[in-house]
Amino acid sequence: MATVIINDGSIILQFGPWERFFAGRARHTIPLAAVRQAIATDEPLRVPRGARKGLTVSGHTKIGVWGLYGGTRQLVSVNRHLPGLHLLLDRASSGGEFDEVVISVPDADQLVEAIRAVAA
Repeated sequence: MATVIINDGSIILQFGPWERFFAGRARHTIPLAAVRQAIATDEPLRVPRGARKGLTVSGHTKIGVWGLYGGTRQLVSVNRHLPGLHLLLDRASSGGEFDEVVISVPDADQLVEAIRAVAA
């Protein structure tokens, strides 16, 4: 399971050992200034869309990069057992790689509040 750390003006995503392979990275850092909106969702499996590079276990897990051939590019690590943290990003400010990030975490509501508090 991925972990989310808010530290020093950034959101740091750290991927677990088996997630790293499908996400293509061990960690990803997002400047807080790049976050346009933070949303907690009870159905994170419904958010990823488009062509993908990664893992899909139908109705259970999605890990990887979605939106490969145009549209919204998303970094995803979600499963049906946990709520999701859905971040809408300013792609240019976040490093130009992703428009959205969707991560399953047990404390999605608290992270949304923390991100809103720090960003305000």
